[in-house]
Amino acid sequence: MIVGVGIDVVDVLRFEQTLTRTPGLRTRLFTVREQERPVASLAARFAAKEALAKALGAPHGLHWVDAEVVSAADGRPHLALTGSVAERARAMGASAVHVSLSHDAGIASAVVVLETTS
Repeated sequence: MIVGVGIDVVDVLRFEQTLTRTPGLRTRLFTVREQERPVASLAARFAAKEALAKALGAPHGLHWVDAEVVSAADGRPHLALTGSVAERARAMGASAVHVSLSHDAGIASAVVVLETTS
């Protein structure tokens, strides 16, 4: 059963300008592994985190780095949840998290679906 759905889009250039203007934002939003990625990839990962927050009901107290977009060996992304984000997902009964990322023509997007598997 689906317990949450979220979607988000990010203008890559605007996101890059924001990161340049506010350098500390990179460490607040992204894990060390994520920070090494190019800006279009970071924008897609930010969209995934925003989409995840929406799927979780956007509660207060979530920490951005408690959700990390990790690429599998085949390149397929998945979300690794820890801390505040994992707690909220458990509280909702979400036992599976699905994510899809895209970036093209200056726009990055992500969709997140939370489901129970029991």
